[in-house]
Amino acid sequence: MADPLDTVFAALADPTRREILRMLLEDDMAVTDVAEPFEMSLAAISKHLAILAAAGLIAQEKRGRVKWCKLEPDALKAASVWMQSFGQFEPVNLDAFERFLEQELGVGPDP
Repeated sequence: MADPLDTVFAALADPTRREILRMLLEDDMAVTDVAEPFEMSLAAISKHLAILAAAGLIAQEKRGRVKWCKLEPDALKAASVWMQSFGQFEPVNLDAFERFLEQELGVGPDP
C-alpha cells in the first residue's frame, strides 16, 4: 500500500487537480460545474476527481441524480505538517560561515 503522503503529493502534482481543489474551497460543487471551466471531457474530469478522492482530498456524494464534490481539508493536514517541518531551519549564510571559519580556524580562501 502506498504511503498516504505519496498519494496526496501525486494528486497535487497536476495543475488541473490543484485548480479543482481551489474551486472547491469556495463551496461544494456538482461534477458538471467542476468540469465547466476546463477544456476537457467530463470523463477526463471524472478521472481527476477519482484521483483526488482516492487521496482523500475530496469526498463525492450522490444527491438525487447529481454527483457532488466536497473538499476534505483534513487530508492536507499531514502534507502541511510534513512541509512545515522544513521551516524550522534558517537559511545558511555562506559568506558569514566562511568568515567564521577564517576567524576561528584560520582557514582562508584559496589564493
